[in-house]
Amino acid sequence: MEELRILSTTAILGYGFPEESFREGVARKPHVIAVDAGSTDPGPYYLGAGISFTARAGVKRDLEFMFEASMELGVPLIVGTCGGSGADAHLDWNVDIVKEISREKGYTFKLAIIGAEVSKDVVLQKFRDGKITPLHPAPDATEDAIKESVRIVGQMGFEPFLKALEMGAQVILAGRAYDPAVFAALGVQKGYDKGLAIHLGKILECAALACTPGSGSDCLFGYLGEDYFRLEPLSTQRKCTTLSVAAHTLYEKTDPYVLPGPGGALDLTATTFEQESDNTVVVRGSKFVPSDGHFIKLEGVKRVGYRTVSIAAASDPIFIEQVDTIVEEIKKRCASNFERQNIGKYFLDFKLYGKNGVMSMFSGMPSQTPTELGIVIEAVAETQEAANTICAFARSGMLHFGYSGRKSTAGNLAFPFSPSDFKVGEAFTFSLYHLMEVSDPLECFPITLTTLDKGELV
Repeated sequence: MEELRILSTTAILGYGFPEESFREGVARKPHVIAVDAGSTDPGPYYLGAGISFTARAGVKRDLEFMFEASMELGVPLIVGTCGGSGADAHLDWNVDIVKEISREKGYTFKLAIIGAEVSKDVVLQKFRDGKITPLHPAPDATEDAIKESVRIVGQMGFEPFLKALEMGAQVILAGRAYDPAVFAALGVQKGYDKGLAIHLGKILECAALACTPGSGSDCLFGYLGEDYFRLEPLSTQRKCTTLSVAAHTLYEKTDPYVLPGPGGALDLTATTFEQESDNTVVVRGSKFVPSDGHFIKLEGVKRVGYRTVSIAAASDPIFIEQVDTIVEEIKKRCASNFERQNIGKYFLDFKLYGKNGVMSMFSGMPSQTPTELGIVIEAVAETQEAANTICAFARSGMLHFGYSGRKSTAGNLAFPFSPSDFKVGEAFTFSLYHLMEVSDPLECFPITLTTLDKGELV
């Protein structure tokens, strides 16, 4: 079999890449140009709010280069998890950017749009049929959790991309997708080994992060053969090594040998990594094991209120020594102060950076007394006004708290910004992080095929 050549441009669409690296990739005449555009890493807010965590100008810049090469070479351009979270609002946002590029550049092409937002009615019926199970450490799903969800997306595998390619699409814009799928789809369609295609996709999804030194803002090139795949960086500043590629294979995994995904799992027990040249690595032996039944991951979010935060710093060693006690006292005072007011339910938290600010969620962490603290006061309440009120009370209470041994009546905190309080807006939490069994890999992912002619759908 002829090697299938795949150009991965950047770790996430909008993160950018050096033009020199991209040109090197285009010179290798890829059979497909693909990019992952999203992640759950930024948390639930962007799915709930229906906005992208990547900037429009950055996404358009990356796409302009990719479109130019796709049109010149006549090869497919595939984007997964459009808009960062892959719901309908995010997909529409990305489609508008593509329309703009098509209009400005005069491009005409077959466009496939694949939705991934799943209705609550569908999820509720699946739940009642016993088809939804939690992904650890998520709790069991409930009808209330489903009904309270603002948006729910399903994570598609490579099957919807196969269908879109079979329908003749040159450009595919997809909602929430399994990250390797956009890179694996063409190889699977052409009969290459699924295990190798998906493992290659697993590496290409983060582009040059699999190199040394790694970067999420640089390109990576993949070659898929009959019983192997190869990885090559496109910048002279980077190398692929057996260590860097094997390490990235372990990225975001709980099991070093098994990587589950839609429709099955990647079995890496027989995988080998070989240094082919100074900067390229060859991988063999990865296998795809189909699952009993087809499962897709659901991601749903619900609104929990509105958030206000205040950022401060402290360097008084006497204050810092007593900060845990001060925090608890401020929380008690806040509860007492608003006991008779109808302020509603609220959440108040203090993140103490320099004193387990990152690791405070875990019990048993070693304690130490730092010389200075960064303090983030967070209030979440049922309305923005209530969140503002709680945060302001906590901030002023800590600023003037009279702790034991205090030597001055001036403020305890230094504020780097004025105003000191930031009205963040809506706050969300994940309501669903579960598997849903489906009878057909395509059933939750409608495909619309159209022609985009100089920015107009025809």
